[in-house]
Amino acid sequence: MPAARKRSTARKKLPPKRKTKKRLSIKWKAIIAGIILLLLSPFYYGYVIKSIASTWRWIWDIGKVSNYRVYKSFNIRIPTNYKIHGIDVSSYQGKIDWQRVKNMREDSVHISFAFIKATEGILLVDPYFQRNWREAPKAGIACGAYHYFRPRFSGKWQARFFLQNVKTQKGFLPAVVDIEELDGVRPAKMREELDDFLKQVEAKTKVKPIIYSGLTFYQDYLSGYFDDYHLWIAHYYKPQLSVGHAINWNFWQHSDKAKVNGISYIVDFDVFNGDSLAFRKLLVQ
Repeated sequence: MPAARKRSTARKKLPPKRKTKKRLSIKWKAIIAGIILLLLSPFYYGYVIKSIASTWRWIWDIGKVSNYRVYKSFNIRIPTNYKIHGIDVSSYQGKIDWQRVKNMREDSVHISFAFIKATEGILLVDPYFQRNWREAPKAGIACGAYHYFRPRFSGKWQARFFLQNVKTQKGFLPAVVDIEELDGVRPAKMREELDDFLKQVEAKTKVKPIIYSGLTFYQDYLSGYFDDYHLWIAHYYKPQLSVGHAINWNFWQHSDKAKVNGISYIVDFDVFNGDSLAFRKLLVQ
């Protein structure tokens, strides 16, 4: 009988353990997921684009006039050495949310006044005049009504037509006559009819009206004839209104491309040439 085999005392070698990968904690997974979502988010790219645009605008503005800066919310350059800002509107701007207009602000710039188109010639009433004339003051905006003057019609008739549609009220701005074309008549005839309009309105309202005109038209046809009237001049995209000391102007329409909350279309932007005390003195007492 064969001898019994000796049991081996050597233990079998176990297979080598596989290395296990360390799993990321839930915290780090959440952080990585958040970063991925941020990079894929349109808000992130909007922020990047906004930052690039801001940097580019800063570079673009180097060397330019310091008191004529870009106000992004209004989408225009605005002279910074004026404290009282306003707009002028007509039916072109459509239905306006005047409270949103009043609430809009960037730095110290906000809308304090508005000139509203009322009439034109001897027959046309702006379809949005009554609504604007009613709603703008409710929002706390000082208002003035303007008439688009047509020199081929009688100045007296136009004044009567304007006054039939506009009632002068305490705390409002004086009436405005908008004269910017000869309308097929000689300059002397235009001035004659304009003078009749101004005198008629002043006689009825006891307040001297404001004359609105473009700078070139005023210099060519009006300068030296109506210098004792308040003046509102249109002259766009300039850091200052260069008219010399001889022309005593009150308002300056410096842009026709402003964007304002509550208004669906671009709008004219204006400044008042004076402080708040001078502005209050100009209002109808």
